[in-house]
Amino acid sequence: MVDRVKTTIVIDRELWSRFKARLLEEGVEEVSRAIEEVIREELSEDYVADAIRGLLGVIPPIEVKPIKPLVETNAGRVVRELRNERT
Repeated sequence: MVDRVKTTIVIDRELWSRFKARLLEEGVEEVSRAIEEVIREELSEDYVADAIRGLLGVIPPIEVKPIKPLVETNAGRVVRELRNERT
């Protein structure tokens, strides 16, 4: 069995009410599990990094550099063309 901890949080009442209402709409009965899922999603990068570290032994540095397209393009026109093809 997973080791569990009971904790207390202080949260905005309206936010909490909306969250619980959303869970009810979705048929979720266990609020604790829903909160665990939200926390896991928030920590998903850590899980991926741990998996990569386990496979490679290290985490390669990730560097994103912006580049200019080789060909001038208009995203709005392209999207419109794709939508027109569906009809």
